[in-house]
Amino acid sequence: MKQKTLFGHPIGLFVLFFTEMWERFSFYGMRALLVLYLTQHLIQTAQSGDTVIGFTALQAGLEFMFGPMSIQPLASQIYGLYTGFVYFTPIFGGILADRFWGQRKTVMVGAVLMALGHFLMASEAFFLVALLLLILGSGCFKPNISTQVGSLYPPGDPRRDGAFTIFYMGINLGAFFSPLVCGTLGQRYGWHYGFGAAGLGMLLGLLVYLAGHKYLAEDRFTITTAKPSKDAPLTGKNWQAIGGLIVLAVLNIMFWAVYEQQGNTLQLFADQHTDWHVFGWEMPSTWFQSLNPAFIFLLAPLLDRRSARLADQGKTRSSVGKMAFGAGLLGASFLVLIVAVSGLESTVKISFLWLVLCTFIYTLGELHLSPIGLSLVTKVSPPRLVGMMMGMWFLATFFGNYLSGYIGTYYEKMPKDSFFLLLAVLGAATGLAIFAFKAPLKKLVGDF
Repeated sequence: MKQKTLFGHPIGLFVLFFTEMWERFSFYGMRALLVLYLTQHLIQTAQSGDTVIGFTALQAGLEFMFGPMSIQPLASQIYGLYTGFVYFTPIFGGILADRFWGQRKTVMVGAVLMALGHFLMASEAFFLVALLLLILGSGCFKPNISTQVGSLYPPGDPRRDGAFTIFYMGINLGAFFSPLVCGTLGQRYGWHYGFGAAGLGMLLGLLVYLAGHKYLAEDRFTITTAKPSKDAPLTGKNWQAIGGLIVLAVLNIMFWAVYEQQGNTLQLFADQHTDWHVFGWEMPSTWFQSLNPAFIFLLAPLLDRRSARLADQGKTRSSVGKMAFGAGLLGASFLVLIVAVSGLESTVKISFLWLVLCTFIYTLGELHLSPIGLSLVTKVSPPRLVGMMMGMWFLATFFGNYLSGYIGTYYEKMPKDSFFLLLAVLGAATGLAIFAFKAPLKKLVGDF
């Protein structure tokens, strides 16, 4: 039977587009509020004696490792643990789908777990239980929704790259609107309204997925009754590529540790030290987190056309060079905030336009590193190890996100210009490290 299409793509692509859009709406809506909720409400509630299941044990464990912590460093550690494990559990969610449940069932289980997690945020007592459900749900959902995009197309179909571009736009569409909706509700009307809106978004994503179920590809299992063919042994060139990717992944840990401050210390700075008034009206500070996806929409097509033009001129830069440049831009973005706060008293607020410029620069950095790195993994990994190498790449994101929480513990202890200088140095050092390894890395992974 001929597959139904819309705008030249299978209808299933648009089912997955809107499912992912709503899932990202729920994730980024919750993330926009998380650190503010922790610092302004939840931790004080727990420390005043009200029951938050598991919180005392968590705080005791963190303080055993890192020493006594005030509210902001403790919130930063919790943020780092949560965002880190969101990128750790997809390894197991992929295995669960491949070997036992299939992609469809695993995605549905993940969506239900995440919706429950968002709604449980309405109760302070179940806050940590809610985070656990969100982590487990994301682990089930995240790897398997993307896998189904590729399953809609036969091998070699030229529409596949365009399909992932469309899908990526769905991610950023949800990320753009969620701080505007969930952030506004949470800050202006009550935390639980914001978390509830995130939960409703996840339910809408599940409904879209169920309604369009018939348009999706069949599940693919890695375990079959057929006799497996014997894999050819890895060559020396294969091992070189694997080693090069591992080195790049380790170097990328620090990039993500600095980049993810946007949901952590930068959100606190946006709330406490930034003036969001426009013509007498004050925007909610959580709108800050809509800037990054908005700039991705604006810049990604422009950078794509520029890359194509350079390729036509024979001036294409290597992937490793682009990644070094991206990390350098991340470090440079914080120089903007150093200039903004230098010489100002702590009670003076800077214009939100400084944060707009900072976000513009680090988004440019992200676009030079994140998609380039993902593409590089698919290009140079041995075909039978692509999944494992992609999991390893995301494992670096796990470490980076956790490290973002640890670095954030210094936000309260240091003058703001010194903290932003720390972030600038870490970003620049990452870029310099990648650049220093450029020649041997290009030898290992090839001149891509």
